Amino acid sequence: MTTHDTTRPTDAPASGTAGHRPSPSLATGADLQADIIIVGGGLAGLTLACALGTAGVPCIVIDRDAPDDQLLPDFDGRTTAIAYGSGMVLEGAGIWQHLDGQVGPMLDIRVTDQNSPLFLHYDHREVGDQPFGWIIENRHMRRALFRRLAELAGTVTHLAPMAVTGMVRDGGGVLVTLADGRRVAGRLVVGADGKKSFCRDHAGIRQIGWSYQQHAIVCTLQHEIDHGGVAVELFLPAGPFAMLPLAGGHHTSIVWTERSRMVDFYMNLPEPRFQAELQARVGDWLGRVTPVPGRWSWPLGLSHAERYTDTRLALVSESAHGMHPIAGQGLNVGIRDVAALAEVVVDAIRVGLDPGAADVLERYQRWRRFDTVSLLATTDTLTRLFSNDIAPLAHARRLGMAAIDRLPPLQPMKKLFMRHAMGIVGELPRLVRGEAL
Repeated sequence: MTTHDTTRPTDAPASGTAGHRPSPSLATGADLQADIIIVGGGLAGLTLACALGTAGVPCIVIDRDAPDDQLLPDFDGRTTAIAYGSGMVLEGAGIWQHLDGQVGPMLDIRVTDQNSPLFLHYDHREVGDQPFGWIIENRHMRRALFRRLAELAGTVTHLAPMAVTGMVRDGGGVLVTLADGRRVAGRLVVGADGKKSFCRDHAGIRQIGWSYQQHAIVCTLQHEIDHGGVAVELFLPAGPFAMLPLAGGHHTSIVWTERSRMVDFYMNLPEPRFQAELQARVGDWLGRVTPVPGRWSWPLGLSHAERYTDTRLALVSESAHGMHPIAGQGLNVGIRDVAALAEVVVDAIRVGLDPGAADVLERYQRWRRFDTVSLLATTDTLTRLFSNDIAPLAHARRLGMAAIDRLPPLQPMKKLFMRHAMGIVGELPRLVRGEAL
């Protein structure tokens, strides 16, 4: 396999960061070096690389998968809900311009419980003229990220496919060993390497978590009637069934939560029966639906690292936390991690401080913990509240949704929920606010 390696010579000056280099003890004999080493080339890791590169901070991304493989239609098949605030991060990192219109705006969100006539309706016009967010196929977002990395080749080095086999971290810096024997020196290593994070395990950081005994079945539908930018979350006894509007109007991404014991049955259904199951859940609001070839399934659970930092290490996105997709916030929380970490790193470097120092990392951890824990608790509560068919609970939750939707005294609460869906509540990093780093 070919390694995509746009390496800057180790003695080349870094724009705006002169003098920030690992200690001689770790840098001696290193084949590559940069201020920041990012382990993991998923959506969060690459977004961080683009954000830092846009601000002129030299970084190296170590990505286990080949870029060409990641662009294949069957690589993972998932789509991502990008909240409005996360879209601002993509814009500020120079990524958005490469999406080539492959985004479907969410203009309305409708939440309903089984066949109840009572529902909760969010209209984006109630809080402004911007959509709540956008739905993007992961492969299109990856393509945009790779294009932006190519533009940042003088500042960002992308090593792919490549694995990490060892790491040393001390007060002076970081030294990462690669599968091909090369050594990479830096000031800070970022673990963006997912649920089974090597970086988190290397630091001995424990996780808490549990399985929901559910899987998400993911596929795409083609349909007769234009979706009009409407996203629907239909709560069923086995879990939520989400319909997410893709670009163009006549394709919708499905995230179907099902009990784990039933997943193999649905995944192996013949196409006509699978189509019938989908049509029964979608209803007739999109007309006749036809599944696009390709089905994927993923186990669902909650996970949370006991801390997000260690000596010269910061964890972001699924390396630090994982949540149920019930509110579509998983990657959005990760992107807010990225925006906050990029900000504290850039601010430290600009005033001549060490970006891997303990006080810099503690600022990042304090900033992100409350938002993350709050969303973990919210998604866990919603999952348990709605993934059942207990009559008293069903009655109470339907009345609650109707009250929030229609009662005037509760409209401020409804607008707050809408702003939460947009990812623009709380202490926001500059990138989320639409400001440059």
